Parts: sequence; structure tokens; C-alpha cells
Amino acid sequence: MDLHLKGRIAIVGGASQGIGYGIARTLAMEGAKLAITARRAPDLARAAERIRAETAADVLAVPADCRQAEDCARVSETVSGVYGGIDILVNNDGAPPLGEIEKFDDGAWQKAVEQNLMYVIRMARGVLPHMKTRGGGSILNITAISAIQPIRGFGLSVATWSAIIGFAKTLSIEVARYGINVNTICPGYVETPRLEKVFAGGGKDPASMRRELEAEVPLGRIGTVDDIASIVALLVSPRGSYITGATIQVDGGLLRAVR
Repeated sequence: MDLHLKGRIAIVGGASQGIGYGIARTLAMEGAKLAITARRAPDLARAAERIRAETAADVLAVPADCRQAEDCARVSETVSGVYGGIDILVNNDGAPPLGEIEKFDDGAWQKAVEQNLMYVIRMARGVLPHMKTRGGGSILNITAISAIQPIRGFGLSVATWSAIIGFAKTLSIEVARYGINVNTICPGYVETPRLEKVFAGGGKDPASMRRELEAEVPLGRIGTVDDIASIVALLVSPRGSYITGATIQVDGGLLRAVR
């Protein structure tokens, strides 16, 4: 199926590795003009080179710290300046530290808010004028299944990602008249460096922890980056333009709630 992404201008955050890299690569394979961001410039440059080599796509690497307001503004300004506009924004970054809620001070909470919530708000604010000028666009946020099915030890992430869901739903209503859709993806267990930290920090043998997590998932396996990237590509494409304000779990059936 042709997703009609050829020539669309897309920004993908946290794209030097993991889910962000997979999304960026998939959009590039579909013909999008790509801008990728991450904090570590050398890793980002290597990711951009790999994507160029594999897809022959235009890839602009823009090193940026998503926790800094000035960096968020610089990304949208740089991308629109180089490519002449912005059609797609995928908000994706790492996550705050794991731990029990009572052990985190105000500083930890403020960092989590800046990294998870304010990053999304600032990036959306920066790209919306460009999308309106171009007659539409798509904003998609990557959170995690813990945002809708909380997990012990993930308090910083759960609280801030849940706020993103509320923000995205409201924004989707406000910008629909401009042809802009806004959605949120909640991945389950996915093969990423983040999941490796969970394995390492669980106090159990990593192989045993993997088997336990796989047993929780009705489909019986840990998800892949491609599982996430494929649904993202659909949602940010013209093929997915009638889907907005949605919060979609991509989790192999892990979510137990009926909603």
C-alpha cells in the first residue's frame, strides 16, 4: 500500500536509536524528507548516515536537547528553513529514571515534566504554524503502555505521559479545522535499550525476566521497533488522516482494560 508520504517533511525526535530510529527509517523508506533530532550529536550523525545509505532519502540531522525550550524552537526553525515547511512531527524521547514515587524530589519531577510534557507542548507549538500554512499535517506522540496501565516504579513517566494524552486530545479538537490530526501511541514491551535497563534492574536473571514479560503478553513475544514504526507511518500519512484524538496501544494485547 502506498502511504503517499513521498516528499512529506517529517521531524522525528529521539531518532539516534530505538523506536525513534525505527520510525525515522520507515518514514524515509516511504519517501519522506526527514529531519531527525537527539541530544548526542555523534550518535545522531551516524544514524542519519545509516538511513541515507539504506533509503537514499534526504536526512537532516539536528542535534537538540528536547528539555530546552530554545532547542525545541531551533528544530522547527531549522527544518522549515532547509526544507521549506513541516508536515509531520513525531514526538519521541527517552524516559525519566525509574524508582518509587516518594523518593523523587521536586527537581526530579521538574526534569520529568520538561523532558516528557513540555517537550511535546513546545514542539507542537513550533510546527503548527507551518502545518497550517501547508493546509494540514500530523502530530504523533510516543508514550508507553504504562501511561494507561501504570506500572510500579514508573511514576515519573506515568504522570507526565498521562498529561500528554490529555494535551493531545484537546489539541486534536482545536486544530482539526486546519486538517491537522493529533494522536498518541502507547507501546508495550519493545526491544529497545530502555527495556534492557528494565531487565538489568529487576533484581533477577535477565533471561528469566524476559520470559516473565513474554508470558504477560497474550501474543507471547516482546514487540519490535518495526511493530511501532509501521502503525506510526500509517497514522501520520494521508491514509490515516481521519484518525485523530486517539490513544492507541501497540502492545500484543498487554492492556487488560476494556475502554
